[in-house]
Amino acid sequence: MATVMSQLLPEVDAFLEKSLQRPLMGGKEMEASDGGTFETHDPGSGDVLATVPNFTAKDVDAAVKAAQKAFDKSDWAKLPPNERGAILHRLADAVEKRIPVIAQIEALDAGKLEPHAQGDVANFVATIRYFADMAQHISRRNVLAVKGHEAWTMRHPWGPCGFIFPWNFPFLLIGWGISPALAAGNTVVIKPAEDTPLSAIYLSHLAKEVGIPDGVINVVTGTGETAGAAVSQHPGFRRMSFTGSPEVGRLVAEACGRNLVPAKMELGGKGAAVVFEDVDVSETAAKLVGAITFHTGQVCCDATRWLVHKSVYDDFVSECAKLLKQVNVGYQMDGATQMGPVVNEKQRKRVLSYLEKGVKDGAKMLLEGGAADVPGKNGHYVKPALMEGTLENVAAREEIFGPVAYLAKFDREEQAIEMVNNTDYGLANSVWSNDLGRCARVAEQMRAGNSWINAHNVFPHGVPYGGIGKSGLGGGVNSPETLFDYWRSVSVVRPL
Repeated sequence: MATVMSQLLPEVDAFLEKSLQRPLMGGKEMEASDGGTFETHDPGSGDVLATVPNFTAKDVDAAVKAAQKAFDKSDWAKLPPNERGAILHRLADAVEKRIPVIAQIEALDAGKLEPHAQGDVANFVATIRYFADMAQHISRRNVLAVKGHEAWTMRHPWGPCGFIFPWNFPFLLIGWGISPALAAGNTVVIKPAEDTPLSAIYLSHLAKEVGIPDGVINVVTGTGETAGAAVSQHPGFRRMSFTGSPEVGRLVAEACGRNLVPAKMELGGKGAAVVFEDVDVSETAAKLVGAITFHTGQVCCDATRWLVHKSVYDDFVSECAKLLKQVNVGYQMDGATQMGPVVNEKQRKRVLSYLEKGVKDGAKMLLEGGAADVPGKNGHYVKPALMEGTLENVAAREEIFGPVAYLAKFDREEQAIEMVNNTDYGLANSVWSNDLGRCARVAEQMRAGNSWINAHNVFPHGVPYGGIGKSGLGGGVNSPETLFDYWRSVSVVRPL
C-alpha cells in the first residue's frame, strides 16, 4: 500500500491505495500468470508507491494475442477514419479532464516537477488530437499515372504494434508512440519502464472507460529482462518501436531483425549548443541552464556539450555557474523546487561516476556538482555540474543523462561545426547567434536529425523529430511521416 500524502488529489490517493495495480490486457485487469510482482518507488522520497504485476513471456504472448484478436475481430481497423478519430478525441478529452490527476501520478513515479508533468500530459492530449485529425485528411488510396496500366496503391494498418518506453517521459512518449499507430487503425501493446509504470496502467483503464474496443490498447508491466525482452522477441508484432539507450536498442533491433519485424529506434544523444560571440550572454546562459536542469538533465536531446566562442567564454561560464548555484534542488512535489531527483539510485551513481571519470580523463570541474542532500527525503538527488576540457574526454563523448554540461572553446565557425559533429550520436543540436543567416548555415551542417536556432528542446507537431547514428534509426515522430510508418502499402496493377 502506498504512503498517502496530504497534498495529493483524492483521485490520486484512491489510485495509489490499490493493493495491486492491474493493467488492462484484452480489456481485462490482469495479474502475472506466475503471481510475480514488483514495487515502484517515489524517487524523491524512496517510499513505495505501488505494487505492480511482473509479467512473463507467457503474459506478453497473451497481450499480443489480445491485440491480434482486436485487430481481426473488432471494428477498430475497419472504422472510417472520422469514426476512429472521434473515439480518439474522446480519449484525449478524458485525459485532458484528468491532467491534474495523471500529472501527480507521473510526478510521483518519475520524480518530475508537477508543472512539468502537467505539460507532459497536455502534450499527450495534443499528440492524440494531431494524429486523429491528420488521419481523416489523408487519402489511403492513391491513383498512379502509369502508361498502359490502371494502377494505384492502397494503405492498410499493419496489425499489432509493440512499444517499449523509457522512464524519463513516460506519458508524453506513450502519446508520441501510440497516437499515429492507433489513428492508422493498428492495435498496440505498451511496455512501460519498470521504474515508471503507473501512468500507463492508468491510461489502460481510461481507454476502456471511453469506449476504445478491448484489446486495442494493452499494457504489460515488468522488468526489461523478462517483459521487455519478450516484447522485443515476439514474432506476432508487425511493427516495433523502442525508445531508450543505444545499448538496449541494439538488442531490440537484433531481436526484431531475426523476426523480420520493422523497428523504429529512438535512442540517446550527446547534443551540442554552439554559442557565438554576438549573443546576449545572460539570456543565453539562462536558457541553457534551464535546459540542462529540466527534469534533472534526464533528456536524450539535451545540449550537454556547450561550445562557446572564446571571446565570451569566461563571461558565459561565470553566468552559468552563478545561475546553477542558485538552483533549488528538492522534492518534486514541493512548489519551491526547481530541480528534482534522478529516477533511481543506479542513475544517481551513474551521474556521479561520470564526474569522477571525467576528471581522471583530464577534465576540469568549473562547478563541482556531486551528491545533494534534501532534508527529510531519502531520494536520489544530485547537484548540477559544469566541466571543461578536450572533447575526447569520456564525459564529453558518452551520454551521462544528468544535469552535467561539458564546455569547450572555439574561435571559427568551421571549427565549431567540426566540434559539433565529432560524436557518434546524432539527435539534436542548437546554434545561438543574432546573425540568423549564420544560424541557418550552421544548423544545416550539423550532423544530426534536428537543429534548433536560439532555443533548445523544441517539438512542434508537424516537424519530424528523429536521430541518426547512435541516436536512432527507422524514422521519427510527431509528423505526417510518422503516420505513414503505421500503414503498409499494397500496389494494384491492371494492364490495359
